[in-house]
Amino acid sequence: MTVPMNTLLRRLSRRRLTDTALAALAPVVACGVALGGLTAWAGAGGAGRPTVRIDVAYGRVFLPFGETTETSAYFDVTNTGDTDDRLVAVTYSGREAGLSRHFMTPSGAASKESLDSVGVPAGDRLSMSPHGVDVTLTARPGWRTGDLVRFTLRFERRGNVDALAVVTPPGAAPA
Repeated sequence: MTVPMNTLLRRLSRRRLTDTALAALAPVVACGVALGGLTAWAGAGGAGRPTVRIDVAYGRVFLPFGETTETSAYFDVTNTGDTDDRLVAVTYSGREAGLSRHFMTPSGAASKESLDSVGVPAGDRLSMSPHGVDVTLTARPGWRTGDLVRFTLRFERRGNVDALAVVTPPGAAPA
């Protein structure tokens, strides 16, 4: 049985049209899915939101000296994001701690100032030390050199970051 030429051409044209439509449909569907995802992300507040990446490392807390129970903890806080952040609170083992800064007065006396927060600029690092910013806290009875103390540092934008600090004697050289 022979098929007339015009019928054959119509079948080929219809088949080519169907194949072309299916081939064009895949990228159109992919673009629609991508557009829907981007719309949902933007609607949820993700678009244009700056990135804040905070890492907390090298935590240490000094054993108190003498009869006092007040001591200090120190951390290296690195902001590798593109937005400034602020350290606004610190807790340890379920207790509140404070932020403070030590400095020398013009007369040469050592002084300490309580702080509400400490800035951590984008692309920069805050290295706490006995000669600058630190975390002020009351030592728990029974702390010994080498013990680990759990801290939570709360940042204005980043939120909570958990960190550990090792108990060291005052004046111990950094590791």
